[in-house]
Amino acid sequence: MTGAGYQALDDELKRLKQIERPSVIAAIAEARSHGDLSENAEYHAAKERQGWIEGQIAEIEDKISRAQVIDVSKLSGQNIKFGATVTVVDEDTEEEGRYQVVGEHEADVKSGRISLTSPLSRAMIGKEVGDVVEVTTPAGVKAYEILKVEWI
Repeated sequence: MTGAGYQALDDELKRLKQIERPSVIAAIAEARSHGDLSENAEYHAAKERQGWIEGQIAEIEDKISRAQVIDVSKLSGQNIKFGATVTVVDEDTEEEGRYQVVGEHEADVKSGRISLTSPLSRAMIGKEVGDVVEVTTPAGVKAYEILKVEWI
């Protein structure tokens, strides 16, 4: 994952542990003070939320423990690989797109970050400027020409 992706995970983990976890513990205590727990919807909702938060914390801690952080600014080369920011043009519509190849949990197509495992990334890996890649999409096969490879 990129350094920014690692930082986002770390920030989310801190938020869950420092804000969400204490908040749900307080909600459980408050609901408990209302008496009979078997018919207390607030208590059951808070316990469910606590389970979700603990699950998220465990999942993020697992990702962080297995993370291999790559400093994209220290990468270079003409071939596309993890971390590359690639400018492509759709050969049918002449529409340009700019994407950075990132880890799965960092992907956000709206901000131009596509997963290493996405069909477009898989087609582009190992290619360089001037190459044309074909990607099977729900709308059919699309061809993209690689215009630029950057390391930002």
